[in-house]
Amino acid sequence: MTYIEYKTDIQRHLQSHPRGATWQELRDSLQLPYVRPCPEWTRRLEQEIGLVRRKGYGRSLQWALPSAAAPEPKE
Repeated sequence: MTYIEYKTDIQRHLQSHPRGATWQELRDSLQLPYVRPCPEWTRRLEQEIGLVRRKGYGRSLQWALPSAAAPEPKE
């Protein structure tokens, strides 16, 4: 898998899932051949498509695109 394929797959998935996804959800649903995300590719996604990673449940990070990355309002 090339970086361009990886980027395209992740970007499409996150566009269709505005709430975002964890790495494990991305890996499983996209059948990615990687156990962990490549730090270099992750930085490139942050620069190129505006990928945002925010704290999820437990130790997980929720990956999302900027339009969905705004924190939910607190009551």
